[in-house]
Amino acid sequence: MSTAADATFEAITAADLRTMDDELRNGLPFGVVGIDAGGLTRIYNTTESKLAGLGPDRVLGLDFFNAVAQCMNNYMVAQRLIDEPELDAIVPFVLTLRMRPTPVRLRLLASRAEPLRFVLIER
Repeated sequence: MSTAADATFEAITAADLRTMDDELRNGLPFGVVGIDAGGLTRIYNTTESKLAGLGPDRVLGLDFFNAVAQCMNNYMVAQRLIDEPELDAIVPFVLTLRMRPTPVRLRLLASRAEPLRFVLIER
């Protein structure tokens, strides 16, 4: 990432998200979830923790789509991250689990060059 301006929801890359320090990632104005090839949550930023009401201790190391965000375990989100090795897509979505329906924008990021896949959540 060359500048702080590159850290926008639309411009940030998977490589930026994986390599940035925790302080910068936690200060982003949108949720960041990093998921490994086995589906386990490896990155969960402070913004997402506060907005979702789930502390990192309740999310990190768990299967994101089966234990944390079951409402995203569908063909529009989870299946795309599994099936598409190169992915950069913004998807309108409605969060429904443990909350009243909340419209959001999701950005799905995957790259063959990166070990983690990302779901960004903009409320």
